[in-house]
Amino acid sequence: MEEAIVSGLTALNLLDQVPPQAPAQLARYGQLLLEKNQVMNLTAITDPDQVVKLHMLDCAALLNYGEFHEKRLIDVGTGAGFPGLVLKILVPSLEVVLLDSLNKRLDWLSEVAETLGLTGVETLHARAEEQALRPGWRDSFDLATARAVASLELLSELCLPYVKVGGRFLAMKSVDCGEELTRAESGIRLLGGVLRPHSDYTIPGTQVTHRLVTVEKLRPTPKGYPRRWAKIQKSPISGK
Repeated sequence: MEEAIVSGLTALNLLDQVPPQAPAQLARYGQLLLEKNQVMNLTAITDPDQVVKLHMLDCAALLNYGEFHEKRLIDVGTGAGFPGLVLKILVPSLEVVLLDSLNKRLDWLSEVAETLGLTGVETLHARAEEQALRPGWRDSFDLATARAVASLELLSELCLPYVKVGGRFLAMKSVDCGEELTRAESGIRLLGGVLRPHSDYTIPGTQVTHRLVTVEKLRPTPKGYPRRWAKIQKSPISGK
């Protein structure tokens, strides 16, 4: 796995920008993921080479589209730690909060961080729409990320409230999400953000192309958002 990671980071023009220990740490992370996946549902991808490409390198590609050094990031719905933990390994100065509603996943991620000797990693067991209403969390992160399968309309209401003015929400999407972006645009403006030009990239060693959607926070998110999850699902704020 480590050799494939080195090759992929080289193809992404990132190898010289990450710590020398990062490929070995990512490989160990991948091994721990596959081991734990035998007893806990963490990923549908079970081939080591595909774990490298479709998880590690997919997340690593984000480094080409933003500044992460000495930033504070919240990864909403982190799951098995993608992209938050990968970004932390690649950029040690990044402070990361991994938020998820399933505590056993977070317990495992804490173990992984300890095994890899990572500091500046916090796991948070909470619902995103509830935590954003608590003191100290709203409008307080440089970056929010999401790799969830939910639509951008829903993700924006969950993630943008965490981002400080001048910060960015980064959503990892498929390249066929153009209609989704159009639907979400007015809701993003209401939440205090604006869509910036998206970036498409091909994962090294594959024919898979993904899209990074970037939302910049221009104003604080209005009071009343995010709403309860049932309301978010039932009535996306785009109104479309």
